[in-house]
Amino acid sequence: MGPKVGAKIVLKSGLDTELSAGLLPEPDAALNVGADLGADRDPTAASGARSRIDTPPKMAASCARAASVVAVHVNPQHGFSKDTAPSIKLLDGLGVEGDAHCGVTVKHRSRVARDPFQPNLRQVHLIHAELFDELASQGFDVLPGDLGENITTQGIDLLALPAGTRLRLGKHAVVTLTGLRNPCVQIDRFKRGLMKAVLDHTPDGKLIRKAGVMGIVSAAGEIKAGDRIIVKLPKLPYRAMEPV
Repeated sequence: MGPKVGAKIVLKSGLDTELSAGLLPEPDAALNVGADLGADRDPTAASGARSRIDTPPKMAASCARAASVVAVHVNPQHGFSKDTAPSIKLLDGLGVEGDAHCGVTVKHRSRVARDPFQPNLRQVHLIHAELFDELASQGFDVLPGDLGENITTQGIDLLALPAGTRLRLGKHAVVTLTGLRNPCVQIDRFKRGLMKAVLDHTPDGKLIRKAGVMGIVSAAGEIKAGDRIIVKLPKLPYRAMEPV
């Protein structure tokens, strides 16, 4: 049986590390520092075993820079892109107010078709602005919001973060990362050849998905461009994010 419509997904993370500008820890009781996430200490643990990762040096270096919100976006319709807005409001356990993907159960139509009662682990979509620079170097003109993200970030390597990482955005909002966005054919319909550009491979042949990360809202709040982002890592062992 799936969760009741109108309920809220509430995940509390076990947090033992905070990374912000200068890698200085900042105690924050509102983020439940030290609270228990559960046996596997990440929001997707129930869906099966996850790959474990060590503390990524690149991740620590990226978090040492001043991470911030570049832009925010929302779309009440199930379109591919989202419209840039002055601010967005995150609703605890639900997602972005007024967005088509807001809700406790899945809203992405392909997943609704499979099981409409699945918990919505894709309430919020984030993409790093550095991806757009990379795509521009390959001849693709892609702007924030074009790929359907709700939040465009800078100064943080989102893809290197482990599952269960909590991002505090602005004064109050918190998003817990659940996994990677799995690029689909809609990307090629938006711009031909773009699908290949947002995929890569490691030296040993593993697929790298670069089209952003997904998360759920763990604390409500308003977010706008220029807001600072503070990263709180889950307790060890870290688990690599997988597509959700």
